[in-house]
Amino acid sequence: MKKILLFFIALLVSNTSCTQPNRCPEHFANGKVPEFINQKLSTRTKLLCFQGYAVMHSGVTHTPLWSAEHLTAERVIESKAMKRQNTFHPEERLPAEDRAELRDYARSGFDRGHMSPSGDMPNATTQYESFSLANMIPQDPNNNQNLWAGIEEGTRKLALQEGELYVITGPIFEGSSIQRINARVLVPTHVFKVIYDPVRREAAAYVAPNVGGSEYQTVSLAELERRAGIDLLPSADARIKEAKMDLPEPTSRGRKMPKPREVE
Repeated sequence: MKKILLFFIALLVSNTSCTQPNRCPEHFANGKVPEFINQKLSTRTKLLCFQGYAVMHSGVTHTPLWSAEHLTAERVIESKAMKRQNTFHPEERLPAEDRAELRDYARSGFDRGHMSPSGDMPNATTQYESFSLANMIPQDPNNNQNLWAGIEEGTRKLALQEGELYVITGPIFEGSSIQRINARVLVPTHVFKVIYDPVRREAAAYVAPNVGGSEYQTVSLAELERRAGIDLLPSADARIKEAKMDLPEPTSRGRKMPKPREVE
């Protein structure tokens, strides 16, 4: 019965998801899709729209370059009633040479780390979609299950408080020696999460090394965009990007993380 249910969910996803950028403006602030600053990143990329989020996938890294969602208080409340189903699956809409496969992560030592979290998804269809490998990066297990989980939970609490947020999560690949798993999927050096409050018109981002431990930074959007090579909020003016809103301190299993290290 479970396999039959997942089959019908997959059919529904295939009929409601898309690759055209103008078909899912609801996931982006003012409907504006992030734009590449570093054009080298645009090689073999494809925008994938889902009901719950959208990703810009790279066939070079075999990961998303960003994953965007409109996180509302209503959505957070609905997601709390959902039981997690670990339905990890390759993204069939991507060419075989560009997509990650389940075998790439097997015995790699890395988690299949969600960018748009399953914990943000309000129903069975959106949760199934979130387990697409197009939404995953190789993430250090300690980072994924502790610090990053705390950042995700803090983001949901902020959405409940403010009513709505636009959230963009993604990897950063810095340096000349980037690790690969199964000689295919690139391992990010850092992970980021942008939070934009459209009512207050304020933004900021978390950035954390993709390693174990509790080290993270909070940075302005302008600082993150320079590092990531992507204009993540094209509709935001310079004032919003240069200022840095206060972000919640993440918690790990009920305990607060150490204060973030500020960028000099």
